[in-house]
Amino acid sequence: MLMKYFFFLLLLVYTSALHAQTTPAADEYAKGRDIIRELQTIVTPNGLQESYQVEVGGVQHAVYVRGKDKENPIILFVHGGPASPLSPVMWTFQGPMEEYFTFVNYDQRASGRTYTLNDTAQLGKTLFIDQYVTDAIALAEHVREKYGKRKLILMGHSWGTIISMKAALQRPDLFYAYVGIGQVINTVKNEEISFAYALRVASEEKNEEALKELTSIAPYPGDKPLTRERIVLARKWPQYYGGLSAYRTDSRQFFAAPLLSPEYTRQEVSAINQGSLFTLEKVLPEFLEVNFDGIKSFPIPVFMFMGRHDYTTPSEPTAQWLAQVKAPKKQAIWFEHAAHLIPLEEPGKMLVSLLEHVRPLALEASGRPKKSR
Repeated sequence: MLMKYFFFLLLLVYTSALHAQTTPAADEYAKGRDIIRELQTIVTPNGLQESYQVEVGGVQHAVYVRGKDKENPIILFVHGGPASPLSPVMWTFQGPMEEYFTFVNYDQRASGRTYTLNDTAQLGKTLFIDQYVTDAIALAEHVREKYGKRKLILMGHSWGTIISMKAALQRPDLFYAYVGIGQVINTVKNEEISFAYALRVASEEKNEEALKELTSIAPYPGDKPLTRERIVLARKWPQYYGGLSAYRTDSRQFFAAPLLSPEYTRQEVSAINQGSLFTLEKVLPEFLEVNFDGIKSFPIPVFMFMGRHDYTTPSEPTAQWLAQVKAPKKQAIWFEHAAHLIPLEEPGKMLVSLLEHVRPLALEASGRPKKSR
């Protein structure tokens, strides 16, 4: 597939072989899903486990709520992509975190199950960054009211960090804090850093195939338009050299995870790819203009979770931005053995970091003792 290597913002695209595994002819993953579903069932008396649809911005959104104690702070997680939902992957890492937080995931417009719930002809006319931001704010207000919370913790990943940053800037009153994972600060700068990394490693390893392909689009991004074809080629080798999953040449552990998700049917797994391809070209022009370098102050506490090996959304621009921004509280947290997929690569450190830096803010503001479970 043309997009096989394009994981620009966590774009979830499957190979033809993976598609074949999800066809109705044979579902070899059904028993595995049943086991995971049973393991994931929340049985605590005060727990929350809900999946439902809610209309936001004229679109039916799929929402997933999980936590073992409804008194815990709520994290609203804005996934990456574009159109790469976290909901069919959350089973891989989220369980232990649900002891301390209630997680609310949702499939963005034209993403995953939300793609299947709506008229795609109408959806295509609404795919603008500002609309995604409006959706996130509306979802935050809905969640706050539904579960009786004064504020939420806002968390974004990759493409979702663009939406989340803008939502926090527009409505800081809704959130205790913001957590960026694989934060996008400056899209063009990210492209430059990622390409330079791949070119350097390919030169060191004398990888003639990589050098031939990379030099064919050099200088990159240069003065030529950032077309989909150039981006596909530019992202292929940084990811091969561990810029998506540290120490791995591919990320099949992420790509294949939805096949075992208790939240998704086989047909809905296939819809992930459909939504991704449907969305990409519509949002790419706006995405390429994203630049938060001019934001010098942030209205709420901000925490950046940065993979040391991330060359999908390189961490260097994020660290530089955080060093100069003024905020009520800020913290850079480095994940030394992770690239772009921190929740899957270092889930233990992610949980510890949330408990040490983020959860106390929500507990203190809500009047609960910081050490409270």
